[in-house]
Amino acid sequence: MTATEKLTRTLRAIASNVVQGVFEITHNGFALLGLAVMFVVITLTARPEIRQAGESQLISWLSARQGVEGSPMVEDAAAVDRTTATNPSKLPKQQAAVAFWLSKKYNIAPEPLSALVAEAFDAGTRAKVDPTLILSVMAIESGFNPFAQSTVGAQGLMQVMTKVHSDKYQGFGGQLAAFDPVSNLRVGVKVLQECISRAGSVEGGLKLYVGAANMEDDGGYTAKVLAEHNRLQMVSVGKSVPTTTPQVIPVAQPAKPSMAPEKVASLFAS
Repeated sequence: MTATEKLTRTLRAIASNVVQGVFEITHNGFALLGLAVMFVVITLTARPEIRQAGESQLISWLSARQGVEGSPMVEDAAAVDRTTATNPSKLPKQQAAVAFWLSKKYNIAPEPLSALVAEAFDAGTRAKVDPTLILSVMAIESGFNPFAQSTVGAQGLMQVMTKVHSDKYQGFGGQLAAFDPVSNLRVGVKVLQECISRAGSVEGGLKLYVGAANMEDDGGYTAKVLAEHNRLQMVSVGKSVPTTTPQVIPVAQPAKPSMAPEKVASLFAS
């Protein structure tokens, strides 16, 4: 036998052994895979809670992947907990009447208005400020727009000067809380309370609140707030009060330098 024939025979033997080895490994691999599948099936059948947990994880993973891949909507079950809204039927009769009247007049859904009314009554009771006065200020200042901003920097429902009263927002997480309806309302009530206390009267407090304490003319602001306050008081005791189109007040000019700036709540912009 020549050297070439010996080499050829050796290579054929090696190839045969390799093929046989691959076949055995593959065969054993499929066998192991089959056993693994059988084991998983038996386990899931005997332990349904494991199957349910696995299904939940799979669904969560698929939902996450769907959101990552550009789905136009990613569901968030916790969203309702961040919503400023309350069922008006769950409010006391007095508060519900005010909420429905304001809703009709300012074209705002009754659910978010109900939450604001409830908060105004709670904050007003604690601060000893008439809740309907708080709501009247809110109505004239922003028309219940929580994202309103004036040209001079008054922001939110009660048009508080955020930069002037930034310290009051620290307990709410910072200045961006000015656009959270409840936070803005609470800070606004605090500022209004300080203004009334400093001025010694509601009328004087309102002029101070709008930044016109040292001016002869406040642009009709105080009169409009008090007129709305009077209407809300009648509504709250069950009287029938017609709704009218809200009036717009021009932006007031900044107060004179002699006025203490830390007490200015807002320079009004409707």
